[in-house]
Amino acid sequence: MINMKNGFKLLFFILFSGYITAQNKIEVGKKAPEITMARADGTSFSLSSLKGKLVLIDFWATWCTPCVEEQPQLKTMYDTYSEQIKNNQFEIVGVSLDKNKESWQKAIDRFQINWIQISDLKFWKSPLAKLYEVDELPFNVIIDGQGTIVAKNLHGKELEDFIKKNLTLN
Repeated sequence: MINMKNGFKLLFFILFSGYITAQNKIEVGKKAPEITMARADGTSFSLSSLKGKLVLIDFWATWCTPCVEEQPQLKTMYDTYSEQIKNNQFEIVGVSLDKNKESWQKAIDRFQINWIQISDLKFWKSPLAKLYEVDELPFNVIIDGQGTIVAKNLHGKELEDFIKKNLTLN
């Protein structure tokens, strides 16, 4: 049986935990959580270093067939917008949910991925996957130059059209 004191504690816990969850939602219009993680080459990366750019954060893994199939499209997009990349208007950040560095590096080489690649090699246990509420792959979030989420989980033509439209506006 719950007494009045414990009832208030339980109610507070339920309301407070709901508040925390609501504050951490990855939703369009909210600020993207900071990312600090090692790149494939071992150097440190922070999302805040890309302030001012439109950024596509692409969660993927080498064991995910749809993710692997999407890499050539991302490569084409990256090459298409190379001028905007040089002018600090656009960047892609690949976040790998792999656990094997060798497999991850082989995929980077195979697909000639020349955009930022980061991973903590913790598979689904990556704190970043939890922070960004990733529950399936591929998954992506697009943030504007102020770090605000402007779109999420766009793929194929929808992703291409969104990037093109938003880079044209800059």
